[in-house]
Amino acid sequence: MTPAIEIHQVHKRFGALRALNGVDLEIGQGEFFALLGPNGAGKTTLISIVAGLTFADSGCVKVMGHDVVVDYRDARRMLGVVPQELVFDPFFTVRETLAFQSGYYGLKKNDDWIDEILHHLDLADRADTNMRSLSGGMKRRVLVAQALVHQPPVVVLDEPTAGVDVEMRQALWHFIKRLNRKGHTIVLTTHYLEEAEALCNRVAMLKAGRIIALDSVRNLVRSLPGCLIRLRLSSDALPPSLQPLVAGREDDVYTLALEAYAQLEQVMAALREAGIRILDLQMVQQGLEDAFVNLTGQARQQESVSASAF
Repeated sequence: MTPAIEIHQVHKRFGALRALNGVDLEIGQGEFFALLGPNGAGKTTLISIVAGLTFADSGCVKVMGHDVVVDYRDARRMLGVVPQELVFDPFFTVRETLAFQSGYYGLKKNDDWIDEILHHLDLADRADTNMRSLSGGMKRRVLVAQALVHQPPVVVLDEPTAGVDVEMRQALWHFIKRLNRKGHTIVLTTHYLEEAEALCNRVAMLKAGRIIALDSVRNLVRSLPGCLIRLRLSSDALPPSLQPLVAGREDDVYTLALEAYAQLEQVMAALREAGIRILDLQMVQQGLEDAFVNLTGQARQQESVSASAF
């Protein structure tokens, strides 16, 4: 089966800044995929290249088998993009905006689908409202509607829930998950890592223009070293032998980072020897955010080692 998105050895510079440095990535049809990374990692640049808004210095990108440069018309028909920025025409109503967007793709009779989008994004009662009168969250809903108006098989969501209230966020994800179940490929960038963990099957993590991890959410979480425990103790002070394990403290609750579960017995023995009682103990379930912090930290250390070698 033709991949939804193929990215091969993509490089991009902006002056002295190397935004992308040999990115290779393949996203299958029907995936719910997350593209994660800290600010400046290259996520938006990569999306801009996929969308044909920016040209790569070298490399190849295809959407549903169509090269984004050579077959740009077909590639763009296959793709719907929700940008980070709130871009809108202040002279149109919501419905007019979607009607004009339909016209860009040659869709003359698209009213039924527009009505369905307005309903699912809770915009039906704002259909005849001028875009200038909408709140930031409402404008972002319209951007999502614009990306979906031609029913593209591949949908890229670049921070789609930034500035959106909780109720709207839940409605949006309900609709997007429905599209994914119908076979649409969804590519998401977000700083809300709990969203990516709950929604996505696979994750690519970018750092300094390179992919530093590419795997399923489950495997990335399983790859985390050791475990975390939270302890509430009868004493305000830990034995000196346990101080190196402290990963955090809040009032009388300590968070300890263990290399392995077997180390828990050593912790218990040290507390017994110091005459400190455990009032409460919790094993901390680690998630995608922990994997993200761990992997980006490793990448930062490798960069420091490489820089010091010159």
